Amino acid sequence: MTIQRMDNVGIVVDDLDAAVAFFTELGMELEGRMPIEGSWAGNVVGLEGMRSEIAMMRIPDAPGRLELAKYHTPKAITPKPEITPANTLGLHRVMFAVDDIEDTLARLRPLGAELVGEVTRYEDSYLLCYLRGPSGIILALAEQLS
Repeated sequence: MTIQRMDNVGIVVDDLDAAVAFFTELGMELEGRMPIEGSWAGNVVGLEGMRSEIAMMRIPDAPGRLELAKYHTPKAITPKPEITPANTLGLHRVMFAVDDIEDTLARLRPLGAELVGEVTRYEDSYLLCYLRGPSGIILALAEQLS
């Protein structure tokens, strides 16, 4: 048996509208938005009485989707420390290839994006950076140079 594809990456956020606006500015498109609730949903994620809303974001003309989820009940849990460092176990980051890293950062900063470190050159191949987006999500951006 083989894997057919990676369908999406799920990210829990505290403000779904802000997260949708952020990823739209990054260049993704909103594929759909809907409530998720009922015993089937709670059974899947192991949370009794679960009620949430999701927004599915997709990359235009390419594979790759993000499922952004806002939990209404039970409420989302904030990790301690709230802003975890890059070496924290678990989901680490989502990386996007972009045409122009500086332009992308300029567009995302008004929506709350903050660099984790700095934009760094890797040999003659890439400009790379980590940034925090909505709900502390860590994104990596890569601009191919050659």
